[in-house]
Amino acid sequence: MNLSKKQSGIAFALSVASILAGAPIKSAKAQVHPFSTFSSGGSDLSHWLSDVTLTGQIEGGIMANPARPNPGYNFGDFLADHANQVQLNQAEFTLSKAIDASKNTYQIGFTLEGLYGSDARYYHLVGISDQEWKARYQLIPAQAHVDVHLPWLTSGGLDMQAGILQAPMGVEGLDPASRAFYTLAYTSEYSVPFQHVGAMFNWHVTPMLDITFGIDTGNQTTFGSSDNNNAPAGYFGFNLNNLAGGKLRIVELSRVGPENVWQSVGHYEANHAQRFWNDINATYQVNDDLSLTAEFNYLHDEGIRGFGARGQFAGADAESFVSFLSYKINKDFTFNYRGEIYRDNNNMMVGTFIGNNSYMNAIAGRSPSTLMAGPGGHGTTYGALSLNVAYRPDLGHHVRVFQLRPEIRFDRSLNDTSPFNGGRNNGMFTFGGDAVIGF
Repeated sequence: MNLSKKQSGIAFALSVASILAGAPIKSAKAQVHPFSTFSSGGSDLSHWLSDVTLTGQIEGGIMANPARPNPGYNFGDFLADHANQVQLNQAEFTLSKAIDASKNTYQIGFTLEGLYGSDARYYHLVGISDQEWKARYQLIPAQAHVDVHLPWLTSGGLDMQAGILQAPMGVEGLDPASRAFYTLAYTSEYSVPFQHVGAMFNWHVTPMLDITFGIDTGNQTTFGSSDNNNAPAGYFGFNLNNLAGGKLRIVELSRVGPENVWQSVGHYEANHAQRFWNDINATYQVNDDLSLTAEFNYLHDEGIRGFGARGQFAGADAESFVSFLSYKINKDFTFNYRGEIYRDNNNMMVGTFIGNNSYMNAIAGRSPSTLMAGPGGHGTTYGALSLNVAYRPDLGHHVRVFQLRPEIRFDRSLNDTSPFNGGRNNGMFTFGGDAVIGF
């Protein structure tokens, strides 16, 4: 693709956001209350319905690659995987009734989120939406859970979510407005789960300590034949809040359970070989303008390579460290830095899925599942540096969020392998960004 086409692609993504930010936005309303007319009713149900909110959000972006990789994919990038192509990442709507964290009383709420776009290809659940779409733009139920607060055991009580849940592990999530960058770190793609069907609990032991635990069917699987094995998985961990005078927060979350598909490793391995996910991150708010975040992750799978020569499980593992810095230049502009070292010890974690359904086919054990794998040999150490300046003004006119994030990213193999640009290079440079608008 020549430079003029690259520029036109970026211009198109930004112009879409500019159009959406223009006159039509004035009729949109932030956090629409679709049942506000019930507020005048005297019943408990009328009062409960009056606080139900509706929000919407659109994101589109591009990451250009001057090397013009063959077959056209940015290696190791899920959400901006198609090089030099503008894509609609998300168009989503969320209907929800939030729990009031300040009240330790019996409460019930819910969250229903539907999402359409290219990001949906990676966030399906087997047996629910994974075989309904073949095109790049797909539709998923991103969230569908009941939320309950129980005033039990301590003054903070116990929170529960049950249903279709976005996985809670890690720093970066699916919502582009809640993370610093358009692209994701390797850790966020390969070493944390994405979606679950299950239940999560958060026990507020003290104002400083929360305990987290939960159980589910597995990463992006459901029940019966829609599970790639016959065993559940679960979480346990803790949050340390309000440390260092309220400036420091530490979140630790671990997860254990079989995750491998039986068609690839056999029934016994799929049900007995455990995958251990471990993530700890800390955020320190230096002052009103500067915040620092550090994340360490370790993943070990006992049987992802089947059996070894002596009949034992042949495992694989990866460890990583990610650092973030966010500096608020002024009320509209924020500078963001992300640096990562990701060690794929067995070259079993990092790869790029070719085709719109290959990722979910791999999880479900179906064909075709075309994978552009990483290098061979005994492992690869990936380094990645991402920089952006996010423009996030307060537009008013009931616009909940508007942001433009031009991003540059440098990826490199640190041990002389060549995973990038169709196996031609040991490094990759990409640039572009995204635009997000929501009401």
